[in-house]
Amino acid sequence: MKLSPLCLAGPTASGKTAAALAVAQRLPVEIISVDSALVYRGMDIGTAKPSAAELAAVPHHLIDIRDPLQAYSAAMFVADATRLIGEIQARGRRPLLVGGTMLYFKALFDGLDAMPAADPAVRARIAADAQQRGWPALHAALAAVDPTTAQRLAPNDSQRIQRALEVWHTTGQPLSAFHVRDKAGAPDGPVRPDALISLEPQDRAWLHARIAQRFDAMLAAGFVDEVRALRARGDLSADLPSMRCVGYRQAWESLDGTYPMAALRERGIAATRQLAKRQITWLRSMPQRQVVACDAPDALAQVLARLERMP
Repeated sequence: MKLSPLCLAGPTASGKTAAALAVAQRLPVEIISVDSALVYRGMDIGTAKPSAAELAAVPHHLIDIRDPLQAYSAAMFVADATRLIGEIQARGRRPLLVGGTMLYFKALFDGLDAMPAADPAVRARIAADAQQRGWPALHAALAAVDPTTAQRLAPNDSQRIQRALEVWHTTGQPLSAFHVRDKAGAPDGPVRPDALISLEPQDRAWLHARIAQRFDAMLAAGFVDEVRALRARGDLSADLPSMRCVGYRQAWESLDGTYPMAALRERGIAATRQLAKRQITWLRSMPQRQVVACDAPDALAQVLARLERMP
């Protein structure tokens, strides 16, 4: 009998890694990372990548599978995760999908429509408009035509704002219309939406404190030197998806001199808080999830109990 997949999601710094490792001590699982930053090699400190000991404690998948120069998409994730789920089940083990990239979870649950091809001319016009008016103004324009997408994007998330506006201008439809198929017509995915345990804080101040502690730990561990080493390669740029990951973007801009290095901590923590807010918004759009308060004293025990009860 195949063991059905389990899912563990939550905003950054909510305790997903510790919970997943605890689950692995109780259940015969292999972990599939659901994280658009952990796929990149050489980006270890700023992504809070599991340590070598943690990676050795239980089989992990979809970590360190791309060079930072390469792209990785939701469609690629769905293909990779679907294949891995079958392989793990064939070994008599249970797939445990863990992470905070909610678009990946949504795509796995509901499927993805074929995305429109890029249009360089439209993209160039949007970039020129942004140079004149600024990305926050274009974010406001996006909110008028695609409020669903705009809600989950920061006002300066230039790459994603540009793509969303490009889709709107080329198709006349919002990007959100392409992200998830109509559920009535979508085939059953490889994972049940009700197999999702969501770690969510009751008190945002608790999560904010953990975010600050984590960013301080990253800085102490040499995060700025990690970004310096990536820049020294010479083939990476600030516009790549990898370098637009939270923390990396702020460190890159500080090393460029766009912002003073003294402001990196404050800017990095603020950007991480914004990411957590967007992740929680995504989670709340998944009504079948089972919520566990990650700031509760017995959060880990609750996660284990719920996962062990799942068929």
